[in-house]
Amino acid sequence: MTSAREQIGFIGVGLMGHGMAKNIVEAGYPMTVMGHRNRAPVEDLRKRGASEAETVANLAAGCDIVFLCLPGSPQVEAVVGEILSPKGAVHTIIDCSTSNPVSTRDLAARCKAAGIAFVDAPLARTPKEAWEGKLDTMVGASEADFARLEPLLGCWAARIVRVGDVGAGHTVKLLNNFVALGYAALYAEVLAIGARNGVDAATFRAVIDGGRMDCGFFQTFMQYAVDRNRDAHKFTLRNAHKDMRYLTGLASESGIASHMASSVKNSFATAEGIGRGDDYVPMLADIVAELNGIDRKQGGKCA
Repeated sequence: MTSAREQIGFIGVGLMGHGMAKNIVEAGYPMTVMGHRNRAPVEDLRKRGASEAETVANLAAGCDIVFLCLPGSPQVEAVVGEILSPKGAVHTIIDCSTSNPVSTRDLAARCKAAGIAFVDAPLARTPKEAWEGKLDTMVGASEADFARLEPLLGCWAARIVRVGDVGAGHTVKLLNNFVALGYAALYAEVLAIGARNGVDAATFRAVIDGGRMDCGFFQTFMQYAVDRNRDAHKFTLRNAHKDMRYLTGLASESGIASHMASSVKNSFATAEGIGRGDDYVPMLADIVAELNGIDRKQGGKCA
């Protein structure tokens, strides 16, 4: 079992990482966080007792376990490279980013050669659950590493599932996101077709709400599409495009024809390509409508 005396490093205290790190500190673990362009999370964590490192090397020099919560594989690869040279005190790296499993398995091999355990523990749910310590995580790790780290993961996750060895966590995360983002592309197109034919988003929600096709993702998507709550699902179209690129790449590496995945990816590629990458996923409904000459009014009605 992981000792509460072990020093925890945390790199990536953004929307999700801030809440995760806060819960680790509040559980009694000493923590060092990496400086972030947004100073507010760093200053908050410092007030809670965390220290700050200016470089990856400085953080790695004094930390036993390092969490990564970064935008994607290029950033993870760069940080792991800095941790490995020189290795410092680190014996375990836990990657909570949504990363490419092909890259994850390569990094795990490099870390193993350096005497470091590499674990992938990507996240599900939202920054709200991160703050409350109620995230879901799907973990790729050996049985021994999982048993050792589960209490630490429990600081910020209410549902912890070991899904296989290293790389399996990121694989399941991409599959999970494919389902969710596939829904987003589907809903956006459904709403455009409905609007063109006199059925507004509020009416469509009323039909699906509470039925067999209802789900949590449908609810947050419609909270924006109908209620115009911009913060209902704070996951950017740029990140959605990145995740779908990883998914289609994984399918290609696996020799799988990815007709549906490629179509979903292209929905988000289009959104980012026209300059809307910083918008959130439910706003795809507006983009698909606009590309079809539909002006969505308050509540999702067709002009």
